[in-house]
Amino acid sequence: MKKILYAVSLSLLSVAVLAACQNTGTTAQSANPQSAQSVPSAAEPVLQISTGKEQQGWTVTTLMSHPARQTVQTPDDPAYHQPRQWQAVPLHALLPSLKAGGHTQFKASDGFVATIADDTLLSAATPWIAFETAAKPWPALGAGKPSAGPFYLIWTDAARGNISQEQWPYQIASVAPVQSLTERFPALLPAASAPLKEQALRGLQAYSRHCSVCHTLNKAGDASIGPDLNLPHNPTEYFQEKMLRQLIRDPASVRTWPQQSMPGFSKEVLSEAELDDLLVYLKQMAAQR
Repeated sequence: MKKILYAVSLSLLSVAVLAACQNTGTTAQSANPQSAQSVPSAAEPVLQISTGKEQQGWTVTTLMSHPARQTVQTPDDPAYHQPRQWQAVPLHALLPSLKAGGHTQFKASDGFVATIADDTLLSAATPWIAFETAAKPWPALGAGKPSAGPFYLIWTDAARGNISQEQWPYQIASVAPVQSLTERFPALLPAASAPLKEQALRGLQAYSRHCSVCHTLNKAGDASIGPDLNLPHNPTEYFQEKMLRQLIRDPASVRTWPQQSMPGFSKEVLSEAELDDLLVYLKQMAAQR
């Protein structure tokens, strides 16, 4: 009988201790919810941001708890083409190493690579890193496609910085300071003896801003989405100029395929003068293989 009573007493004591532990845990979590959010899930994607001296990984959980995090609005964006609200952190709060004259590279998980001048990133256009939360997932970019998340560079006043559609990289995997595109890839420069050198140099600026995010040229560049634009042949060699212009303005009107991802470049994005310069640059580079 004593053994039975002793066993019952131990059982009751265990239940009491377990209840006390559970209550203590609940009280601690309620008293400090911020610390509970600061532990990211192992399955969370990570945005790697480098300052050049150190690298830090940011998850949705850590971005959500960032003191500079805000709910911001954009009237339009290249991914969804409609007004949207975002949870976002100012880029300068995550990358304080931005400096005048510098350049920063944004690498996306699909091979898209945008190199943006720090002067632009420091402008009144105001860049933010928006992040997709599990509670409010973003829409898919199309049937069978993922969303623009988990990390997206957005601008709350894009018009003030003349921000182009290629300067809204989404599905970002990493951010890091780099040299300019031509400093890293001098093979992109038109020859000093080019007959239309000044126009070709202006065309290089258009290429760097609009084309290099997806393409390489003479295998020079960072991106890996589209084909090389000079090897084995240059598009000015196998397209009549009229059709090449149409391809750049509206790719689907020239050819389509299931994996097509090239956007069209309207006159608001790429003016006629800029398109003229770009074609001069491509023709010049066809002679520089």
